[in-house]
Amino acid sequence: MTSQNNFSEEQIGKRLDRCVSDILIKGCGGVIVGSAVSLIILRRRAWPVWLGAGFGIGAAYRTCEKDINSLK
Repeated sequence: MTSQNNFSEEQIGKRLDRCVSDILIKGCGGVIVGSAVSLIILRRRAWPVWLGAGFGIGAAYRTCEKDINSLK
C-alpha cells in the first residue's frame, strides 16, 4: 500500500511543480503582452500590464485546477 500512496504523492508533486512553472510562464507572458500594448497603444499606462498578468495567472490557475482535480 505504501507504494501506491508514494506514487500518488509523487503525481501530486509533479503536477504542482508543473502548475508553478505554468503560472510563472503564463504570468510573465501576460506581463510582456500587457507591456507591449501599453507601450505601443496606450501611452505607457500601467493597467494593461496588470490586466495581462491577471489573465495569464487566471488561465494557469484554471489549468492547474483541472489537472489536480483529475487525480480524484
